[in-house]
Formats: sequence, C-alpha cells, structure tokens
Amino acid sequence: MRRLFLLTLLFLCPWAYAASLAYDEAADARADIRAALAQVQPAGQSVLLVFGANWCGDCKELDTAFKNGAAAPLIAKNFKVVKINVGRFDRNVDIAESYGVPLKRGIPAVVVLAADGKPVYTTRSGELADARKMGDTGIFEFFNKVAVAPSR
Repeated sequence: MRRLFLLTLLFLCPWAYAASLAYDEAADARADIRAALAQVQPAGQSVLLVFGANWCGDCKELDTAFKNGAAAPLIAKNFKVVKINVGRFDRNVDIAESYGVPLKRGIPAVVVLAADGKPVYTTRSGELADARKMGDTGIFEFFNKVAVAPSR
C-alpha cells in the first residue's frame, strides 16, 4: 500500500509543479496577445502584458497579488492579463522590445494595451522589479494609478 501511495505521489508531482508556475513556458505569446485583444474589444477593458519568469521571486509575488491580493479585484475589473515568459532573458525578448520594455531594468515589467492594441503605459525603469519589497499595498497602489491613468 505504501508503495502504491509513493508511486501515485511521484506521478502527480510534475502536474502539481506545472500548475504552480506563474508563466506557461510553452505558451505562444503572440497568439495569447491576439486572443486577449479580441476578447477586450467588446468589453472595454485593456490588456495587461506581464513580462516575467518562473525563477523570479518578484514575478511570483506579483502573480500572487493578482490572484489573492488587494490588487486582484482591480486587475480583474480593468485588465485581461497576458503573462509572457522571458525565460533567462532568452525568450520573447523581441516582444518586450517591440513595446519599449527595457528588460535589463528588471522583471516583472508590464505594458498596458488599449483595446486597439496600442500601448498606453509601459514600465521603463524597473518599477515592479522590487515587487516583494512593495508588498500588497504597494502593488495595489501602483496598479490603481495605472488603471486610472488619463492616457488610458
């Protein structure tokens, strides 16, 4: 019986690990962006591109804040979130560059796209690279400002 339990546990562990990852490493970022833009056009939301990686502690902190933090309802109301994996700065870097995101300033980094696909906000100075130090309140305050920015 113990052996069966251990085998079952070993079988389920890879799925549990994959489910806990903030960034889908097999995702097609360009297709995800197109799909999100198609979804927000009738709803009047914006698309929030979040560039990050699964190894990044600040990216994990931001992901947790989006799911359970004070910012979660704000994000859900205002944005369709597309998480874009940058790996070890060797994946989807061209997409970040096309939106003017300087990944060397730190991740996570974000871009807000209007429903027509035009960027209306971009982090340019590593504003979220210290998400762990910002804490739940700081993350909420950051996105509250972005959500009501006049350029939206």
